[in-house]
Amino acid sequence: MADKGFDGTAVVLSEGAFAGTEGKTAHGLVRHTERYRVLAVIDSGLAGRDAGEVLDGRPAGIPIVSDLDQAIRAAGRRPDYLVVGVATHGGLLPHALRPAIHRALSLGIHVDSGLHELLGDDPEFSALAGSGRARIRDVRRTPPREAMHAFTGRILEVTSVRLAVLGTDSGVGKRTTSVRLVQGLNAAGSRAVLVGTGQTSWMQGVRYGLIMDSLVNDFVSGEIEHQVLRAFREEHPDVIVIEGQGCLTHPAYPGGLEILAGARPDAVVLQHAPARSHYDGFPDFPLAGVEREMEIIRLLGGRPVVAIALNHEGLKPEEVRSRAAACTERHGIPCCDPLQDGVGPIVEEIRRRFPRLPG
Repeated sequence: MADKGFDGTAVVLSEGAFAGTEGKTAHGLVRHTERYRVLAVIDSGLAGRDAGEVLDGRPAGIPIVSDLDQAIRAAGRRPDYLVVGVATHGGLLPHALRPAIHRALSLGIHVDSGLHELLGDDPEFSALAGSGRARIRDVRRTPPREAMHAFTGRILEVTSVRLAVLGTDSGVGKRTTSVRLVQGLNAAGSRAVLVGTGQTSWMQGVRYGLIMDSLVNDFVSGEIEHQVLRAFREEHPDVIVIEGQGCLTHPAYPGGLEILAGARPDAVVLQHAPARSHYDGFPDFPLAGVEREMEIIRLLGGRPVVAIALNHEGLKPEEVRSRAAACTERHGIPCCDPLQDGVGPIVEEIRRRFPRLPG
């Protein structure tokens, strides 16, 4: 994953998906990105509204528009990038998004995509990019063998506190909580950096990271180790936060074992959406739940879950706080909603458990 840096202005394409979990890449870019300056989000069903208001109930100054041409008119300029802001089951490109990509490339606008379906291999898109001097970046394109790293065991050289954010489901908020924890720890005086593990983190401009599900399996834990080592050697932070992927018990997106194996975290924060009864997109598969995930994490990683971060999806504000209070009482660890109430209780718990942290 390349070092973070500002690439330019962007319009985020999330047609028909911004209001749901498949729009999670767009959600991440509306909330935070250092790679782009987001000018607008495309979703014709929500056109005319503010993206932050739809997402979090707070305006972000990012309009939702019906198409690329409206985005250009609203901004008074062409964006440098059109960013595909959906994360679909199987990573396939929805047909409804093709016209906007076609239009962008014909106008010479670069296209970034985190889908498994590689847009650069599409004959139509490739021809348009060539003739329009636009570039297609397929973030999930498998890296060459010589660019990948095997596990070495040198993770034990890392003296920074290693904190993994795992979850009870996919698309549940692990990345957002990871970003907020890094921000919160830095604000409290403990230097923290993030190791991203997915395509949205790359699009947010994270300096250290990998895209787990585009790697050959033999190199996943090694790449995680390598990026944690790199963050440690280059910055010597007090805390390294590792973003989770999927969840350990997810039938389609089992993830987390590689992070426990490769990063050897000292502690885990567990992300949970209490209003969900089944895995996202799989109504026939009920969630394993907080208790089972905590036990599996303890058995596999040998380290405790030190806090629970709640996703307020499907809950009223007062319900979130009552659920958090009940969770804290039941499990004896802090529980809060990072978006509604901040990550203060989690930061305090981390600092309590690791008193060597400065601040």
